[in-house]
Order: sequence, then structure tokens, then C-alpha cells
Amino acid sequence: MFAVHLLAFYFTKLKEDQIKKVDRYLYHLRLSDDTLRDVMARFQAEMVKGLGRDTNPTATVKMLPSFVRSLPDGSEKGDFLAVDLGGSQFRALQVKVSQDGKQSCQLESKYYPTPKEVIQGSGAELFDYVAGCLLDFMESRNLKYKKLPLGFTFSFPCRQTKLEEGVLLSWTKHFKARGVQGTDVVSSLRKALEKHKASFGIDVDVLALVNDTVGTMMTCGYEDQRCEVGLIIGTGTNACYMEELRHIDLVEGDEGRMCINTEWGAFGDDGSLEDIRTEFDREIDQGSLNPGKQLFEKMISSLHLGELVRLILLKMTKEGLLFNGKVSTALCTKGKIEMKHVAAMEKYKEGLSNTKEILTELNLFPSEEDCIAVQHVCTIISFRSANLCAAALAAILTRLRENKKVLRLRTTVGIDGTLYKAHPQYAKRLHKVVRRLVPTCDVRFLLSTSGSTRGAAMVTAVARRLAEQRKRIDAVLAPFRLAPAALHEVRDKMRMELERGLRRDTQATATVKMLPTYVCGTPDGTEKGKFLALDLGGTNFRVLLVKIRSGRRKSVRMYNKIFAIPLEIMQGTGEELFDHIVQCIAEFLEYMGIKGARLPLGFTFSFPCRQASIDKGTLVGWTKGFKATDCEGEDIVDMLREAIKRRNEFDLDIVALVNDTVGTMMTCGYEDPKCEIGLIAGTGSNVCYMEDMKNIEIVEGNEGKMCINTEWGGFGDNGCIDSIRTEYDKEVDEGSLNPGKQRYEKMTSGMYLGEIVRQILIDLTRQGLLFRGQISESLRKRGIFETKFLSQIESDRLALLQVRRILQQLGLDGTCEDSIVVKEVCGAVSTRAARLCGAGLAAVVEKRRQSQGAERLEVTVGVDGTLYKLHPHFSRVLQETVKELAPQCDVTFMLSEDGSGKGAALITAVAKRL
Repeated sequence: MFAVHLLAFYFTKLKEDQIKKVDRYLYHLRLSDDTLRDVMARFQAEMVKGLGRDTNPTATVKMLPSFVRSLPDGSEKGDFLAVDLGGSQFRALQVKVSQDGKQSCQLESKYYPTPKEVIQGSGAELFDYVAGCLLDFMESRNLKYKKLPLGFTFSFPCRQTKLEEGVLLSWTKHFKARGVQGTDVVSSLRKALEKHKASFGIDVDVLALVNDTVGTMMTCGYEDQRCEVGLIIGTGTNACYMEELRHIDLVEGDEGRMCINTEWGAFGDDGSLEDIRTEFDREIDQGSLNPGKQLFEKMISSLHLGELVRLILLKMTKEGLLFNGKVSTALCTKGKIEMKHVAAMEKYKEGLSNTKEILTELNLFPSEEDCIAVQHVCTIISFRSANLCAAALAAILTRLRENKKVLRLRTTVGIDGTLYKAHPQYAKRLHKVVRRLVPTCDVRFLLSTSGSTRGAAMVTAVARRLAEQRKRIDAVLAPFRLAPAALHEVRDKMRMELERGLRRDTQATATVKMLPTYVCGTPDGTEKGKFLALDLGGTNFRVLLVKIRSGRRKSVRMYNKIFAIPLEIMQGTGEELFDHIVQCIAEFLEYMGIKGARLPLGFTFSFPCRQASIDKGTLVGWTKGFKATDCEGEDIVDMLREAIKRRNEFDLDIVALVNDTVGTMMTCGYEDPKCEIGLIAGTGSNVCYMEDMKNIEIVEGNEGKMCINTEWGGFGDNGCIDSIRTEYDKEVDEGSLNPGKQRYEKMTSGMYLGEIVRQILIDLTRQGLLFRGQISESLRKRGIFETKFLSQIESDRLALLQVRRILQQLGLDGTCEDSIVVKEVCGAVSTRAARLCGAGLAAVVEKRRQSQGAERLEVTVGVDGTLYKLHPHFSRVLQETVKELAPQCDVTFMLSEDGSGKGAALITAVAKRL
């Protein structure tokens, strides 16, 4: 018993001694965590370099866009072909993807050798060979005469400009076919297939070129939708991951994500890893087919690890540290130790016996000590490979986490490659080091069960799904993308309605009512005094005290208070509404300490009124959600006076009833005498302008000008723009408080745009194009999608991650791709609104130009409204449309800083002056 213990102690001591000896000899190959973090930082810097347009040419990590923009979502289906060129064998594959309630993927494949004379011959011979193998495969599966989409896995660095095109940058591994570098490999494959098309009945459509790493990610992504990294550790090594498009300078656009093929094998080709490369790495490189290139790969991949072990053993033997200094011929022969030998020597229990057997086959006659030392050399070499691979992968995971702006990342890495699969310790070592380097990432490592070729088929399936989805989304949004001819027609019809509204005989049937405001002049700078102003037009009511000073230092000072109008008041009785208004006025007068003062008052009332004078106005009809009874057909000024009498606390001199659009024009007119048009683009939509009295048949007199409140929101109520109304507009109209009315406003104003978007989102979700086909309860709620969300979602500063957060607030848990579609829908709806608004305004400015008989018109438009002010693109699109449709008019747009309340006071001041 004692002898057994003694023997065990002796063996353990022997093992420790041998390990220490090898450790001392190969200390350069042992990398500390600090060194690995340093490598990680260097790799992160190279990634940034590779993504930049200016720095990419000198970057060693090329960060090649793959044009794969989406992972599988489980809805893919159909029959696909795939071919895989890149290793010691060529593979052809048929993939059947079904989606019958539960996704499944069946595949049949066949392997073909890649003879040296083919892979190192001419490019034409290589692609003819690939086409011939595919023909053989299709014949064996009875697939001839069927038109099938094909994905091409090509495991070499290519610069892609689209999914189905890629120019080979350089061969790697042991490939060296002539005339291929710098050419499109998909085009070469298509030409080779074309030769077989007529004679052999092959009809194949190459839809996607895929790197094997990308294929691995897509294969695993089909099983786990969290998979956003692909990793190959085999004959070669590489990684890919899903990068934010806004960071990829080499590709146009900034919406969504795209898979980046890092081509990390070339990391260090610029000398950045020289401090950790050893004499053995340099010897491997010098003896390779591509000296000076793929230096990182040569430290990691299975193609080189066996040779690294051989070189180390050879040197140690020559120095007398192994095999009694006796070198065999086999040990001097390149390629005699392969990766399979390294893996066998590192097996947990049989490792030492395997080592003895392998070394004996090399005619080395090893001792026990030699076997222990050789086994430890193998461990150091494969451990360094796993460590370096882990450092670069940790850099990618850190970038993903930072892109997503999360404290903790949960993700999946799809892996393939013989080294990872066949080496007994490799996977465990890699996982352990990655988790140590990035403790803030919860990483699942998912082995690709059927290789990257299935991934090529999945990329092709996703590409076809996205193409079909794009077609259907485009069909839904096409009616919102108005052609120039349609906009010209809107402009001309608006012009016609403006004329009809001004004529006595047609005014009654005109949809654009062209209401006279009895505002006959704009401010001239002599106005002065204190005025009270009221502003009612939305869910808030504003009371203002306005102090106007004239002279050289003219100024307007305002004091105001905002009061809410509850829904029950908006939709109650007229008496309740005006009593509430008077209550708000009383509170304001009390607050300002002017309850006893009799001040001139201007009332901004943002609803269509037919006025008989500046201080009389009959409400034509409520808009914007107001529905108070007993008001339509009544004089609004009289109703306000009656409510003041009922209160019996104060008296006011109501001088002017003002529409908010007119108030906006007057506010801007105070600053710019050329301002003769007012535009509101907010909750509602309207325009007013100064018209020559001679053109206003419904008012007596031909001298001077008068402001006309067009009330253009009713444009189209007679069906004249039905050709551009969509099913979604009709749905919104039918669900509104005033169906059949204000049709133009319902296509252009902030109150309705969010609801139009909601209707489109519901339709796209029903079609399975959004939110996995699941309509959430929140999406069913009318009004849930407010117009402010359009402004936020369309903001250029907002990343898609933040768009997703906005959707999540609405109970819509969408993917990155869903966010892109939602943003596109918002853009289509708001752009159409701005274009329609621009077409209407073009009609107004052209009318003014022709009325004045001018060849060119210079005019200022005063603008107010949240849509115009807050939406990131509305104002620009509107202005561009006016320029396009009224090219002889030079239109300046002036933002009304103080709103229509100030305008009401100015109108009151002008009325007092006149």
C-alpha cells in the first residue's frame, strides 16, 4: 500500500516538475487577464477603425457589411438550396423550412471533396466544379427543372455592396484560385450555373452571398432569436455580430441593424500584436501561403495549432529538453502534427497514453517525462488560442452591450468549427475566460448543429420573407406617397374652392367657406394700450393681459394664465361652456388685481364662424373634439356677454372676435409688414389671408383689403379629393365626432395623424407584418397613438432603441425591424400631411400673386401650431412643397412666437385705432 502511495507521489511530483519546466520555457505564450483586457481594448479600437469610412482602408479588422439586416423570426417558409465553399470539403444542401404552427427545418446534404488542383487552379475551373457538384446534388434529389432560391456560403473576406454580390478581397486558408480576387464571386457562380441551365435543366436564383460565420449566426438564430453573434473556430477563425446601422459609415442609412463580418483573422497584420507574438508564430507565418497576413488567425485556428506544437517540440528537442535531444525525421516534417493529434493528447483520461502513441508514431520513443511535457505544450497552445479568441469575443459583446445602452447584456453566441467541437477542453476554457472578461454579459453559447450552410439557406429565406414583406408594406403606404401630379390636382382644386367660397352664388355650396373676418388692416406700429385677450381653440383656454407700447421702442408685454377645459364641459351645454370661460376670466382678473377695470377685449375663437362685423360671429360648426350643445348657429360674442351678465361681477368691452389663424397673421404682421397670410398647423389646420375687397362678393364694398378666414379644413367634404383618401382616412373619419366633415383637416392636422398611424399599424399587424401578428389591447384603443409620438419617433436624434421604448410605453413590444416599419409609417403619414398642407398653401399664395398682377410675389406667412413647431420634418416638407407648386412666389415663413392671443390683442388695438 505504501509503495502505491509513493508511486503516486513520485508521478505527481514528476508531473509538476515537467509542467514548471514547460511553463518556464513557454512563458511568452501564457497570457494574463491584464494582457487579455489589453488585447480586448486593441480589438475594440480596430472595430471602430473598420466601421469608419475614412479609417477603414487602413484597418486590419475590415468590419465588412454583410447586408444581412434581419435574423430569422420563425415565419420563414419554403424550399431553399445552399452551397458551402471554404473548407476541406464542398457541401450542397437542400433546406425545407416550414411554419405550420411550430417552426421546423429539414435538411438533406451531400459532401464533395475540394481537390488541390481545383482550389489552386483557375477561378473558372473552381466555379465550374461548384456548379457541377450542385448539378449532381439536384439530380440525386430530383430537383432538376424546379426554380429554387440559393444561398452561397463563401468563407473568405468579401466586400459586399448588396446581399447577392461580393468582391473577393483575398483568399485565406489553403485556397489560391487564380483570377478570382477583386471579382464578384456571385457573378462567377451564376455564369457557371448558366452553362448548365439549358442542357441540364438547372434553374437556380442566387439570392444571397453569406460568410460562413454569418451563416452560423443565422442557423443558431433560427433556434434562438437572441442569437446576434456568430463565431467560427475551426480551420480558420472569424466572428460576426449585429451592429447598429448608424455606426456603419460604409453603408447608407441609419435605421436598424446589419450583420458585420469582422474578418478578425487579420487582426495584428499592422504589427499591433507583435508584443505577444512569438518566434514560433513568426516561423508559422513565414512558411504559410500568405506571409504577413491573417496573423491573429495563425495564433488561433486549427490549421496552425498542430504546426505550432511541432515547431516548439522540435526546438525543445534540439536544446536537449525532450527525447534525450534525439530529433526524428517525422518531427522535422511540416504538417506531421495536426490538430486532431493535439486534441487527442489533451483528452482527460486517455491523454497521456494517446501522447505516447502519437509520439511513438513520430519515431520519438518518449519517456514518461516527455509525454507529460508534450501534453502540457499542447495545453498551452490551445489555451492561448481560447484566450485570444475570448478577448476578441469579449470586445464584441462589450460593444453590443454599449450599443444597447444596458447595464447587463443577455445574448447568444452561435458557434461552429472543428476546433470548438472536437477539442475536449476548448469550449469550456473559452466560456470561462469570456465570462471572466465580461462579467456584465450573460452569454449562452449555442452550437450550430448543421453548419453554416443551413445558415445560408436561412439568410435566403429571410431575404425572401423581407422582400415579400417589403412589397406588402409598400402597397399599404403607396397611397400616402403622393405623386407630383396628385399634388398639382389638390392645389388646383383648392384654388377652385377658394374662388367658389368668395362668390355670392356658390358660397353656400363651397366646402372652403372663405369667411370674412372684418379685420381690414394689419398693425402699423402706432397701436398702444392695455388689452384683455381670450384664446379658445383646444383642450386649454388662455386669458392674457397684453400691454402694447408704440413709438421708437415699440413692444408687447404679456401676462397670461392657462386653464383646462374638461371633456364634460367641451361636450356639455353651451351655457356650461361659457360659464366655465367666465369663471376662468374672473380668476385671472382677480390674480392680476384688475377686476374693476373695463378693458377692450379680443376673443380668439378657433372655430369656423360667419361674421357680420368684427364683434359678431355665428358659429358654423364645432371642430377639434368640441361638441357643446346650443352653440351652432348662435352668436358667440352674445353668448359670452350673456355669461358675463349671469356672473354679474365685472364688465368687459368685447371689441373683436378673432380666429386663431387671423391672430397668428396679426402677431407676425406686427414684426413684418409683408405678412399677409396666417397658417395654423397644429391640433387643427387652417389658413387666412388678406384678400382684395373687390374679390369678396359676400361683403359690400370694393375698396381696400379684408382678412379672409378660409376654414379650409372642410375642403373635400364634397368628395373632390376622395381619389387620394385611403381606407384609413375613412376609418378615422367614421370614428370621429363629425363624420363626413373636415376631411382635409383630418388628413393634415395633429388631432388625427396619430389615429391614422394606429389604423395602419393594426392593418399591418393583422397581415402579420408587425408585432408578430399580435394586436395588443393598447393598440385597439382609439387615440392611444398621439401625434406627439410621430414627432418623437421621427426625430433624427432618436436611435431605434429609444423608438422601441416609446412603443413599449404603448404596450407594443416590437423588434428592431418593427421599429423601422413603425417609423416608416409615421414618416409616410406626416409627409403626406405636410405635402397636402403645402399644396393648399400654394393655391393661396398663387391666388395672391395673380390678384396683384405680379410676375413674382414676395410674401410672408405667419405660422403657429404644434405640428409645424415640434415635428422634426413637417415644416421643411411643407416649405419645399410650396416652392415646388408655386415657383413664382418667394415665400418667407415666420414662426409666431407668442401665439394667437397676442394677435387678438393687436386686432383689438387695430380695430380701436381704425
